[in-house]
Amino acid sequence: MMGPHPAVADVRRAIRESLSDLEKGSLVLAACSGGADSLALAACLGFVAPRLGLRAGLVTVDHDLQPGSRSRADDLVRLSPSLGLDVAEAVTVQVGTLGGPEAAARIARYAALDEVSARLGAVVLLGHTRDDQAETVLLRLARGSGSRSLSGMAEVSGVYRRPLLGVSRTRTEEACAALGLIPWHDPHNDDPRFTRVKVRQTLLPLLESDLGPGIADALARTARLCRDDADALDDWADRVYAETRDLGTGLSTALLAELPAAVRRRVIHRAAVAAGSPPSALAAVHIEEAERLITRWAGQKGVDLPGGVGVVRRYGRLMFTSSLS
Repeated sequence: MMGPHPAVADVRRAIRESLSDLEKGSLVLAACSGGADSLALAACLGFVAPRLGLRAGLVTVDHDLQPGSRSRADDLVRLSPSLGLDVAEAVTVQVGTLGGPEAAARIARYAALDEVSARLGAVVLLGHTRDDQAETVLLRLARGSGSRSLSGMAEVSGVYRRPLLGVSRTRTEEACAALGLIPWHDPHNDDPRFTRVKVRQTLLPLLESDLGPGIADALARTARLCRDDADALDDWADRVYAETRDLGTGLSTALLAELPAAVRRRVIHRAAVAAGSPPSALAAVHIEEAERLITRWAGQKGVDLPGGVGVVRRYGRLMFTSSLS
């Protein structure tokens, strides 16, 4: 008896490894747009889940941004039983404008997935591939991000799991073809107004052409290495922050001055967030300004941080205050 197509086997193996720690009877939903990545994910989940003693389903989010989007979502729900998926749900969302079209759609999508996951008590699988990871690293590199940001998308983040980060986009297309599935091609994936499309269609092919093949693999590998480094530095910063808080109000400038810069900035970031500064608005430039109160202290005034938080140096301690408190 012949085994599955190699591409199908690759996707199934990745899902099996991702779900191996779940308790039997757990519900796992594939977030599916109908594209090749998420369609291969959903189809292979329907095969893998029952063999692990898990329940499998599908959730699709209709962003209501294109003609026929609701019909496509309903088609996915109707397709689900044939894929071995017992639960299927389509959710329509209203996309706002915050952060631009890409960010606004992402915010609306994750809000919907969060709600479905909480209501059904489900783990949600996302179809991001190795190519998506490479694009993410390049985008964040262009923004001057640190090691945590360059670590890309996590394989596990709360209720979300990304089994396909080691699988190429081409492989998911091959898996769909082998399973007789016809993916939907989102025209937004060809729209040059979106930054990620520019990276996908122009920058990555240019790098592959000029530097040789394997760029996506190298960038995904960089993300894994950065994640290992960032995890270690975060653990160190957590321990230091706990120690400094035990010493009383504020952070000891003498203790912070002895730390490597990467750890010191993380500790300052934790203190700023604890004082009320929103993590999404707290940029590297803010942390660096606060850090100068330790590394370049000359009696200067304090620093204003997002969220109405101020940081000043007094009597050998870094003090964080909030105008909201």
